[in-house]
Amino acid sequence: MANDRPPFDAGFGVYVHWPFCASKCPYCDFNSHVRHQPVDEARFVRAFQRDIAHQAGLAPGRTVSSVFFGGGTPSLMQPATLAAILDAIAQHWSIAAEVEITLEANPTSVEAERFRGYRTAGINRVSLGVQALDDDDLRALGRMHDVDEALWAVRVAASIFKRYSFDLIYARPKQTPQSWRAELEEAIGYAAEHLSLYQLTIEPGTMFERLHKAGKLTVPDTDMLRDLFDVTQDVCEKHGLPAYEISNHARPGAECRHNLLYWRYGEYVGTGPGAHGRLWTGGQRLAFSSEKHPETWCERVETQGHGLIESELLKGAEEGDEFLLMGLRLREGIDPERYRLLTGRPIDPARTGRLLEQGFIEILRNRNIRASAQGVPVLDAVVADLAI
Repeated sequence: MANDRPPFDAGFGVYVHWPFCASKCPYCDFNSHVRHQPVDEARFVRAFQRDIAHQAGLAPGRTVSSVFFGGGTPSLMQPATLAAILDAIAQHWSIAAEVEITLEANPTSVEAERFRGYRTAGINRVSLGVQALDDDDLRALGRMHDVDEALWAVRVAASIFKRYSFDLIYARPKQTPQSWRAELEEAIGYAAEHLSLYQLTIEPGTMFERLHKAGKLTVPDTDMLRDLFDVTQDVCEKHGLPAYEISNHARPGAECRHNLLYWRYGEYVGTGPGAHGRLWTGGQRLAFSSEKHPETWCERVETQGHGLIESELLKGAEEGDEFLLMGLRLREGIDPERYRLLTGRPIDPARTGRLLEQGFIEILRNRNIRASAQGVPVLDAVVADLAI
């Protein structure tokens, strides 16, 4: 029926969360877990198959434009495990001819034969968690690889996959704009089409938060953060990898389609421990979340057929806020007409005018609204001003 589809189509994707890691990084607040015994992958495959079948019933008839294996460290799973999950997805939904299927990987878990197995299973894009090109900083970040191993992993990925990306973390303790510029220039020499560049943040509940509170970890101040951000934009623009989103840089046409689906406010299923989803079902948009603990998630799927623990109806104003928060991260900005379709009212022209006058937003030729260079660092405040 007509009301079983969203007011505009920004695509449909599937996020698969593999929650296991070889070790827990001190800055990480993701739902990741270390197991000192081998993971029962066969059991998890069966759970993913049941959970996917259940969620396909909530969103029938969709065409999958992207699949993203995140974590945790999904490159720790066997290629056969990944292939079985992809088969389950294809069993319940149509798959777009140009589907993007991304796997996150750590350099320590990269083996050429394993990567060939992932490619055979259906992976056509990999994202490597390099994080730094400095051995001392890698140790401080709790990473298990060194620079040589990381760059070897990048070369392996480049030899096997047509599309690959890697992540770096900047605004690290004692980092200067000069040192970051040199590191980023080196990194871009290895980046074919895409880089994700994240400022280090102190997340609640992490080891870094405890060290920061104890005065044992110092991070750059606001002025230094802005200088480092400006260096990031300058170097990437100069090398043809402009930011298409606050933290993501790509050559035109090489953007991560799955992440674009999130930022353009598309629909997606989240399967696996702690995964989240956003679906238009029964004429309304619902936010779904899953049990976080891996073995408990498995048990829930085995007993009730799915791992979902919460579903929340998103009303017009909530949808509008999410749409702004996600879409204003993009260089392409947001279409005000989509905001009106979600909320039932237009964006307040007085608020738009005030933000324009202050230099925090720009109006593009296609009438999209985007955050300006001045507005990006204070995006939360810009969204709060625009929201109902």
